[in-house]
Amino acid sequence: GLLLIDNYHSNSYKIVMSKNNIIRRTIKLMFSTLLPKLISLTSKVGETIMTLHNKNMGFIVKSDSTPLTQADKISHNLITEALKKITPNVPILSEESENIPFSIRKDWGSYWLIDPLDGTRDFLDGTQEFCISIAYIENNYPIFGLIYAPFDKIHYYRLPGQTSIKLIDDICYKLCTQKPRRWENIVIGRHSTKNKQLQQHLRSKTNFEIFRLGSALKFCSIAEGRNHYYPKFGRCSEWDTAAGVCILEGAGGKVVDFQNQPLRYNTREDNLSSTFVASA
Repeated sequence: GLLLIDNYHSNSYKIVMSKNNIIRRTIKLMFSTLLPKLISLTSKVGETIMTLHNKNMGFIVKSDSTPLTQADKISHNLITEALKKITPNVPILSEESENIPFSIRKDWGSYWLIDPLDGTRDFLDGTQEFCISIAYIENNYPIFGLIYAPFDKIHYYRLPGQTSIKLIDDICYKLCTQKPRRWENIVIGRHSTKNKQLQQHLRSKTNFEIFRLGSALKFCSIAEGRNHYYPKFGRCSEWDTAAGVCILEGAGGKVVDFQNQPLRYNTREDNLSSTFVASA
């Protein structure tokens, strides 16, 4: 009798495992087909954004006190229209979407999460530290992330379950974090320096140097080994972090909240991310 029960459990386990493998293979295939389209799309959108860079653009201030420019709107429209064509059944949540209530979003098993122009303030300041962020969320976590820096024409991405990649001029480089040897390079946002919690947090650390960098490119700078640590205390939304979290984790880094838990997505009404630390 025991042998039969063991066989039954063993077979059930094999069926579950083979189902999981089929799902994994399907997802892998889906993204290897999608990736060239997304790289081409973001390159084109990036070109459009660059035509508006340093143009003394007007902007409006949204209800969350962040600026909105013509570049944000154009990028949003181009990306969402393209995604609707290439993945018609996958919902899309963008920073510039109309508000989609949680009562609808909570039933999404998977969806695209986009920041069409991350680092709008840096863009308006005339710096080069802005990017396009696209993530695919499944079961409340990003399984695919792509960040494109239009100024430098660099793509950073991670396919599900794979090592993160930096793509420049059609050449791929694997990304790998570096642990600090003696001095720790801490990266923070250009507009974060006055944050009281951040100042207090930094007082507890020794042997470090501060680097300022706009947008989700901070995650990429840790993923490629230039920086080691990024603490975030100010207001931050889920579309600001998802692609960066995915890419950094695929390079050997980690991102956790102050309870040492991974960030989760689409679990609340307001789309805000917890305060967190990203590290090599």
